[in-house]
Amino acid sequence: MASVPDMGLNLLVILILSRGRCGLSGCITCYLVAMASADLSVILTDVILKQIIPLYSTDPFTKNLTLCGLIDCLTHATTDCSVWFTVAFTFDRFVAICCQKLKTKYCTWRTALVVIATICVLSSLKNIPWYFRYEVAYLFFIPLFCMVKFSYYSSPLWKAFDFLHRVTTPLLPFVLILLLNGLTVRYILLASRARRRLRGNGDRENHKDAEMENRRKSIILLFSISASFILLWMTQAVYTIHERVTLNHIFDRLPFVKDRLPFVIAYIGPMLQLLSSCSNTCIYVVTQSKVREELKNVFTYPFVLIVQLVT
Repeated sequence: MASVPDMGLNLLVILILSRGRCGLSGCITCYLVAMASADLSVILTDVILKQIIPLYSTDPFTKNLTLCGLIDCLTHATTDCSVWFTVAFTFDRFVAICCQKLKTKYCTWRTALVVIATICVLSSLKNIPWYFRYEVAYLFFIPLFCMVKFSYYSSPLWKAFDFLHRVTTPLLPFVLILLLNGLTVRYILLASRARRRLRGNGDRENHKDAEMENRRKSIILLFSISASFILLWMTQAVYTIHERVTLNHIFDRLPFVKDRLPFVIAYIGPMLQLLSSCSNTCIYVVTQSKVREELKNVFTYPFVLIVQLVT
């Protein structure tokens, strides 16, 4: 599961990308910074506020309805931002590669900022209802902890909201990412064949194709992020569908119901989902040489400074 070192690494990558020295365009940098920031927010809300602090503190996090609802809203909003930033980045790269006429107008840092701001606003508004799904469990008038209302599992309004939530995160992003990547791959294969025919064998051997090389680097980054998202969210998505079809979600909080096949998967899915909050950072470091170089400079700078002071 994500931890404090992951937070530090995410912060470091955000600072490196924000400096604009990684050889990436303005719109790509905006999306990557947004994804890293959303991943950092997921660690802060879902891991620290929702998982770690309530585990070691019984008051006030587990008894206060306002805190329970607010943390739940923030957790879902940051998760939605992280997911849809990935979709927005995928669509931006699809336009940049496959839609040359639209590229100059859409693939700009200003458009990226507008898209990022829109996703943040819509994600915040969409997840407001999560604030109202909790109630306090009492024992002889003593508040024990926040629990999900039983009406959440029986009310048609809550069922409709939960269905909308499951469709928008992550089922619809799955479909969009697979569709956009499929169209991108198809366009690249067709364009590569056409360029090879135009350039000829001898010219291809003597000169490197700069455009195809840049496109290759962009594709590696795009497919790495998309594949990571799909693989790490797949378990949670499959479990969610199985849970709703079999109605096992009604018994989620009953401790005596343990004789169920997906009982372990119910814990593995969220763990892999949270792991995606630090996978993008690793992808940036692995696939981008200039990011690796900047990261290396950050780690070696204190030692270089010490050596300079000593000598």
